[in-house]
Amino acid sequence: MMTDPIADMLTRIRNGFAVSKTEIVLPFSKIKYEIAKILKKEGYLEEAEKTEDPGAFSQLRLVLKYKEDNTPTVTHIQRVSRPGCRVYVSRDQIPYVLNGLGVAILSTSKGMMTNKQARRARIGGEMICEVW
Repeated sequence: MMTDPIADMLTRIRNGFAVSKTEIVLPFSKIKYEIAKILKKEGYLEEAEKTEDPGAFSQLRLVLKYKEDNTPTVTHIQRVSRPGCRVYVSRDQIPYVLNGLGVAILSTSKGMMTNKQARRARIGGEMICEVW
Protein backbone atom coordinates (compact mmCIF):
# COMPACT_ATOMS: atom_id res chain seq x y z
CA MET A 1 0.00 0.00 0.00
CA MET A 2 1.33 3.41 -0.98
CA THR A 3 0.81 6.19 1.57
CA ASP A 4 1.57 9.15 -0.71
CA PRO A 5 0.91 8.57 -4.43
CA ILE A 6 1.61 12.20 -5.35
CA ALA A 7 5.10 12.04 -3.82
CA ASP A 8 5.63 8.78 -5.73
CA MET A 9 4.65 10.52 -8.99
CA LEU A 10 7.00 13.44 -8.35
CA THR A 11 9.83 11.05 -7.48
CA ARG A 12 9.26 9.07 -10.69
CA ILE A 13 9.41 12.32 -12.69
CA ARG A 14 12.59 13.41 -10.87
CA ASN A 15 14.23 10.01 -11.41
CA GLY A 16 13.12 9.89 -15.06
CA PHE A 17 14.83 13.20 -15.75
CA ALA A 18 17.92 12.07 -13.79
CA VAL A 19 18.46 9.07 -16.10
CA SER A 20 17.29 10.88 -19.29
CA LYS A 21 14.22 8.72 -19.93
CA THR A 22 11.85 9.78 -22.67
CA GLU A 23 8.66 8.64 -20.92
CA ILE A 24 7.42 7.19 -17.65
CA VAL A 25 4.30 5.20 -16.85
CA LEU A 26 2.57 5.23 -13.46
CA PRO A 27 -0.80 4.21 -11.98
CA PHE A 28 -3.63 6.56 -12.93
CA SER A 29 -5.55 8.78 -10.54
CA LYS A 30 -7.52 11.96 -11.18
CA ILE A 31 -5.32 14.17 -8.99
CA LYS A 32 -2.10 12.92 -10.62
CA TYR A 33 -3.64 13.52 -14.04
CA GLU A 34 -4.57 17.10 -13.08
CA ILE A 35 -1.02 17.75 -11.82
CA ALA A 36 0.39 16.30 -15.05
CA LYS A 37 -1.91 18.52 -17.17
CA ILE A 38 -0.67 21.59 -15.29
CA LEU A 39 2.97 20.54 -15.78
CA LYS A 40 2.28 20.06 -19.50
CA LYS A 41 0.56 23.44 -19.80
CA GLU A 42 3.45 25.16 -18.02
CA GLY A 43 5.97 23.55 -20.40
CA TYR A 44 7.62 21.03 -18.09
CA LEU A 45 6.21 17.90 -19.81
CA GLU A 46 5.77 17.08 -23.48
CA GLU A 47 2.68 14.87 -23.11
CA ALA A 48 0.35 13.58 -20.38
CA GLU A 49 -2.26 11.00 -21.29
CA LYS A 50 -4.40 8.28 -19.74
CA THR A 51 -3.86 4.84 -21.25
CA GLU A 52 -6.31 1.99 -20.85
CA ASP A 53 -5.62 -1.65 -21.61
CA PRO A 54 -8.48 -4.15 -21.58
CA GLY A 55 -8.42 -6.17 -18.37
CA ALA A 56 -5.82 -3.94 -16.69
CA PHE A 57 -5.78 -0.86 -14.52
CA SER A 58 -5.59 2.56 -16.17
CA GLN A 59 -2.16 4.11 -16.37
CA LEU A 60 -0.80 7.62 -16.76
CA ARG A 61 1.86 8.02 -19.46
CA LEU A 62 4.09 11.08 -19.19
CA VAL A 63 6.51 12.08 -21.96
CA LEU A 64 9.37 14.06 -20.44
CA LYS A 65 10.54 17.27 -22.12
CA TYR A 66 14.15 18.31 -22.64
CA LYS A 67 15.74 21.55 -23.88
CA GLU A 68 17.78 21.87 -27.10
CA ASP A 69 21.02 20.87 -25.33
CA ASN A 70 19.33 17.78 -23.77
CA THR A 71 19.10 19.28 -20.29
CA PRO A 72 15.84 18.59 -18.40
CA THR A 73 13.16 21.26 -18.28
CA VAL A 74 12.62 20.40 -14.59
CA THR A 75 15.60 21.15 -12.35
CA HIS A 76 13.66 20.94 -9.08
CA ILE A 77 10.36 19.30 -8.17
CA GLN A 78 9.40 18.97 -4.51
CA ARG A 79 6.34 17.93 -2.52
CA VAL A 80 5.32 20.65 -0.05
CA SER A 81 2.13 19.41 1.63
CA ARG A 82 2.48 15.82 2.85
CA PRO A 83 -0.04 13.45 4.47
CA GLY A 84 1.65 13.98 7.85
CA CYS A 85 1.97 17.76 7.56
CA ARG A 86 -0.55 19.53 5.36
CA VAL A 87 0.38 23.02 4.19
CA TYR A 88 -2.49 25.42 3.48
CA VAL A 89 -2.09 28.98 2.23
CA SER A 90 -4.62 31.78 2.19
CA ARG A 91 -4.99 34.01 -0.84
CA ASP A 92 -2.62 36.58 0.70
CA GLN A 93 0.08 33.98 1.50
CA ILE A 94 0.43 32.36 -1.93
CA PRO A 95 4.20 32.24 -2.54
CA TYR A 96 6.21 33.39 -5.53
CA VAL A 97 8.35 30.40 -6.49
CA LEU A 98 11.87 31.39 -7.56
CA ASN A 99 10.76 35.02 -7.94
CA GLY A 100 8.06 34.06 -10.43
CA LEU A 101 10.21 31.76 -12.60
CA GLY A 102 8.90 28.59 -10.96
CA VAL A 103 5.40 27.26 -10.34
CA ALA A 104 3.57 26.08 -7.23
CA ILE A 105 0.60 23.77 -7.73
CA LEU A 106 -2.34 24.32 -5.38
CA SER A 107 -5.47 22.30 -4.74
CA THR A 108 -8.27 24.82 -4.31
CA SER A 109 -12.03 24.75 -4.05
CA LYS A 110 -12.08 25.57 -7.80
CA GLY A 111 -9.79 22.64 -8.69
CA MET A 112 -6.05 22.24 -9.21
CA MET A 113 -4.27 25.39 -10.37
CA THR A 114 -0.94 27.17 -10.33
CA ASN A 115 0.00 29.84 -7.83
CA LYS A 116 -0.40 32.50 -10.52
CA GLN A 117 -3.94 31.38 -11.37
CA ALA A 118 -4.89 31.16 -7.68
CA ARG A 119 -3.55 34.66 -7.03
CA ARG A 120 -5.55 35.96 -10.01
CA ALA A 121 -8.70 34.17 -8.78
CA ARG A 122 -7.98 35.39 -5.22
CA ILE A 123 -8.40 31.97 -3.57
CA GLY A 124 -6.09 29.90 -1.40
CA GLY A 125 -5.80 26.17 -0.84
CA GLU A 126 -3.47 23.28 -0.13
CA MET A 127 0.00 23.74 -1.60
CA ILE A 128 0.81 20.44 -3.33
CA CYS A 129 4.28 20.98 -4.84
CA GLU A 130 6.84 23.40 -6.24
CA VAL A 131 8.48 23.08 -9.65
CA TRP A 132 11.25 24.97 -11.42
